[in-house]
Amino acid sequence: MSGFGLGLIPLAPGTMGAIGALVPAILIRQYCPQSSFLLILLILVFTVLGIIGTNKMIPRWGEDPSKVVVDEMVGMWVALLWTPSGWLSVILAFILFRMFDIAKPLGIRSSEKLPGGWGVMVDDVLAGIYSNIFIQIVFLIFPGLFAF
Repeated sequence: MSGFGLGLIPLAPGTMGAIGALVPAILIRQYCPQSSFLLILLILVFTVLGIIGTNKMIPRWGEDPSKVVVDEMVGMWVALLWTPSGWLSVILAFILFRMFDIAKPLGIRSSEKLPGGWGVMVDDVLAGIYSNIFIQIVFLIFPGLFAF
């Protein structure tokens, strides 16, 4: 739940969890021919584990504990799914995801009201979806931008 210990870092644990999610995502995108399938599998497995694990940790750590960063990891993977390859796409996904996760616009904040682990996970999945949509639109408008 703590993203391999990243959630235990006292300074910006959510940002640390999102950065930690970039490492496997970049490796998967670079070296796995079925990268979309593998990212979807990670998203599904870690979402289920995040809901179950967070529900078990809430009595000990409280509602939406900052130590739990599996939600940021999943949201980051959603933000990267089917986006163009390259560093610009990764950097844009990270910035947009953190922006949507922190500001919580467009119904993201209300999704936190879902019970237990659902509320913890769904808001980050939505932040990842909105980030992904934004990147897809930018790519459609400026396809050459992602050439680097």
